[in-house]
Order: sequence, then structure tokens, then C-alpha cells
Amino acid sequence: MGRSGLICAFLIAACCCCRRAAGVPGEAERPQPELVEVEVGGTALLKCGPSHSQGNFSHADWFSVHKEKPTLIFRVSQGQGQSEPGEYQNRLSLQDKGTTLALTGITPHDERIFLCQGKRPRSQGHRIQLRVYKAPEEPIIQVNALGISVNSEEPEEVATCVGRNGYPLPQVTWYKNSQSLKEEKNRVHIQSSQIVESSGLYTLRSVLKAQLTKEDKDAQFYCELSYRLPSGNHMKESREVTVPVFYPAERVWLEVEPEGMLKEGDRVEIRCLADGNPPPHFSISKQNLRTREMEEERTDDNGVLVLEPAQKEHSGLYECQGLDLETTASLLSDQQELVVNYVSEVRVSPAAPESQEGSSLTLTCEAESNQDLEFQWLREKTGKVLAKGPVLQLRNLKREAGGGYRCVASVPSVPGLNRTQLVNVAIFGSPWMALRERKMWVKENSVLNLSCEASGHPRPSIVWSVDGTASEQDQDPQSVLSVLNVLVTPELLETGAECVASNSLGRNTTVIILELDSNRTTSLSTSTVSPYARANSTSTEKKLTEPESKGVVIVAVTVCVLVLAVLGAVLYFFYKKGKLPCGRSGKQEMERNTSI
Repeated sequence: MGRSGLICAFLIAACCCCRRAAGVPGEAERPQPELVEVEVGGTALLKCGPSHSQGNFSHADWFSVHKEKPTLIFRVSQGQGQSEPGEYQNRLSLQDKGTTLALTGITPHDERIFLCQGKRPRSQGHRIQLRVYKAPEEPIIQVNALGISVNSEEPEEVATCVGRNGYPLPQVTWYKNSQSLKEEKNRVHIQSSQIVESSGLYTLRSVLKAQLTKEDKDAQFYCELSYRLPSGNHMKESREVTVPVFYPAERVWLEVEPEGMLKEGDRVEIRCLADGNPPPHFSISKQNLRTREMEEERTDDNGVLVLEPAQKEHSGLYECQGLDLETTASLLSDQQELVVNYVSEVRVSPAAPESQEGSSLTLTCEAESNQDLEFQWLREKTGKVLAKGPVLQLRNLKREAGGGYRCVASVPSVPGLNRTQLVNVAIFGSPWMALRERKMWVKENSVLNLSCEASGHPRPSIVWSVDGTASEQDQDPQSVLSVLNVLVTPELLETGAECVASNSLGRNTTVIILELDSNRTTSLSTSTVSPYARANSTSTEKKLTEPESKGVVIVAVTVCVLVLAVLGAVLYFFYKKGKLPCGRSGKQEMERNTSI
């Protein structure tokens, strides 16, 4: 080494010694700074020396070092602290007897080196590296709602992920179906950028671009933000999104609702489906049974063929054609047979059955269906099942056998598919009356309705022996009810009224006797006995009114109470006169007589 080299080395060493002696922070032989980690908004505790140090820090200066330039921010003298003017003036305080400097309201701008320099001779400064952290907000993901075509030659934007207000800058990772995505040439591209807010926090924006295939139509994409806090490493995930993927159809087919066996009267929808997105333009055709050609059917705005109500004529072969409006490619579905199960109108023979009393009658039921049929016969007025099968045998007919009979034709294999037909059986006979005689209690000059019911075949007609306003109601094809509105006059009370029913086979009557009684309320008998059971009855119907019945009961009870009271009084009278041997002497006398 030459003389000039020795001189330079000496000068450098001397300069370093002078800087140490002067107590000015320097750069030479600096130890690794102590690390202090704090979250934004927290308080940093800065110690003026290692935790095991026992030095006296009653006199020390604190510096903040930014871009290698130290700035005095706090002085400690005789254990008392004093802030220097500047950005830290109101945020610093001493703790632990002056050994710790507390910095409050931590922000990202506080991430730097802080230096504590004691004032003792040859004292070496203590450097502290302050690290600041802030968890980002929940990541927000926005999907490309316009969608991506599989025919695109370059990666298209799938979604954008935004993570706001984090520190330091978080790391982003993209996932598809829980598998992380990496950069892949011409397939996957991730473009990220960041913005530094005025607060010093970061906002991260990441865009995922990719080439997608048909298999990605249901893929779930999401992003993940990774960040660190004093407590360790953490991460936050966005929600999952699905991007619309457009691809041409490869197949079309028909779908029928409802599924299963169809029947007449159902609402049936026939629609076309395809495995393309967007679906092609659809048309539905049905085979013409006469020409065997497929003819297009009229559908609604959604391309759905609605059959309501479905009929057997709708059965046949259907097919769907899909036309891709972008590629003009046409696809044809397989033909599908539609079967609408049916039951024809039910026919009963004879259509208007008539018979004499004591004879027999056979009713036959017929219907057609594309499925196996079951028949059964029901009595219309009771709903009772009389027979199973298409034939009903009625033997030894009585007048009560007249009326309605219903044939039910049903398909057991198709629930709810059935048809019915009602037929009325007429039994020849002269009119039957509900009553032969009826008595009514009335008030003079009152208006009342007289009723008369008759049955028979042919259907009887009814006339009245007195004047009034009459109206008739058909109870069934062989029965009629006549109601006469009359004014109670002395002449009517004397003659009464007679109802006469007649047909080609005879006549019958009902006599109504009217009696005047001011104490009785006008009451019309409402007997529910069948008219057939009373057809030839000669009994007189007399029904005690409800108020009169209650009066008789009350009178009987009162008489019984009075009789008992009189009897008790007589017995008590004889007892007082000594006529009854009920005393003690009488009892002894009776005992003596008994012993004899």
C-alpha cells in the first residue's frame, strides 16, 4: 500500500470516530433494526433499546428516518418528554418510566425506521423498523354478464375482482371450480393493477381473461386475497360466479308435460329443448295421418305447443326442428309418439227403458277406448253400486225401482279417465199419491200453500178442486209436485180441497181437510214418508202442534203436584187428631199384636 493509501484509510477511520463521539446517527456498522408490527389505527410501543437492556434512558433523542434522512421528533430529558413540532407532535407520549415511546393512530405513512439515541458518551443508537398492516375489505367480484363465445380466438374477460383498503398490497389468486388458475399462453391471462389511496391504503383490481369451452357453462369462478397481519397470514374469498358461455347446439329433442299417461281433458305442453346456448329457433311438426307428411303446428311466443284440452285427435307423431340463427345450421329431433288416452261417449240401451210391475229389464252399457275398460252400474239417488260389468239385470220390478241408473265406464290404468251416462227407468202404473188424506189447522182469511205430490208412468198431471194459483215442479221424470196458493174463506173451510192426479192408466186423489182453530198456528204437514209407501193409505194424518204438546205436559205436571199436596195435608190432619197409630204407644200396640 502506498503512502497515499495509508493516509486515506486513516482519514476514514478518524471521521468515523468523530461521528460516534459527536453522537450523530451514522451508517457504519449499524445492527439489524428491531421489528415492531402494528395494525392501522393501533398504537406502536417503541423501546429505546433491546428488552434485556438495563441502560439509563432518562436523556435521549428520538428520530424518524425517511429516505435515509433522520428527523428529530421527540426529546427525553431527566425522564420528561417533549415533542418536536411536526407530523408526530400530538401522537407521542412516554411510558414505562421513559423507556418506551408510544405512537398512537398508526397509518401506512408511519411505516419507517425510528431511531433512539442516548446522550451518554459513546452511546450507540437503537433502530426500530415499524411495519404497518391493514386487512383489505371483502373482495368484490363482477362477472362478465354479456357472456363469452367458445368460438372466440383470444381470451375474453371472465370477471373482475376488487379488494379495497388493504396494506400492504394483498396478493390475488383466481380459482375455477376450486382449482387455482395460472397464467397460460393464449388460454389464461391475469391482469392486476393497484391504486394508492390518500390514506396510504391500497385498492387492488384484478381482471381474469380466459378462453372457455362448452364444459365451462356451469364452472364456478372466484378470487382470493392473501394478506398478512401481526397475528399471521390470512385470506378472504369472494362469492362464486358463473359466466354465460355461448356454444352452438349439437342435439335437439322433445319434452312433454305432464309426464306419464295422458288423458282427454288434460293440459298438455310440448316443447323443444337443445344443448346449445342460446337455444336455436324452434318449430314443432305433427304427422298428417292421411298424407303421412309432417305439418308445422302453431305454437305460442315461447315456441311451446299447448294442447288444452287434449283430445284423442292430438295423438300422433311429433318432431322438433331447431335453426341456429348465427350459423344457419338446422337440427332435427327424433320423432316422438304422443298418446292421448280416451273414453268415448257412453251409450245405454234401451235409451228410454220402460217396464211393467213384476217384469224384468236388462240395461246394456257400451263405450270405446284405446285402453281396457271397466263398467259398473250405480243407483243414482243412493250412489250404491248395483253391478260390475256392462250389463245390469233388474228382475221382478216394483214401482220403487223406477228412477235413475248410472253407467260408469273407466280406465283403471289411467287414473281419472272415465265417462258416465244416466238413464231413467219408468215403471208403468197409475198415479201414486204421497197421502190420501191430510188435516190442517188454519186461520180464516189467511193465505196458505197447499201441496200435493204424485208419481207414475206416464207422468201424471194434477188438478185442484178449488180455485187458486197453482205451480208444478218435476221431482224426477215420473214425479210431480203441485203447490196451490189459496185464501182461507168460510166456503173453503166447509168444502176442504181435493188434489186429483191422473194419467192414461188411472187416477188418484188426496183430500185436504181444513179446520179453524184460533189457538192453533197454521201448520202444513211436512211428513217425509215416501209417497210410494202411502200410495193406497186410508189413514188420516193429524199432527199435534209443538205449542199444544208443551201445554199438555205443563198441565199434567201441575195437577200431579196439587194432588200430592192435598194428600199430604190430609195425612197430617189425621196424625194431629191421633187417628193414625204412628206414635210410640201405637208402635207398642202393634208390637203386642204382632207377638200374639
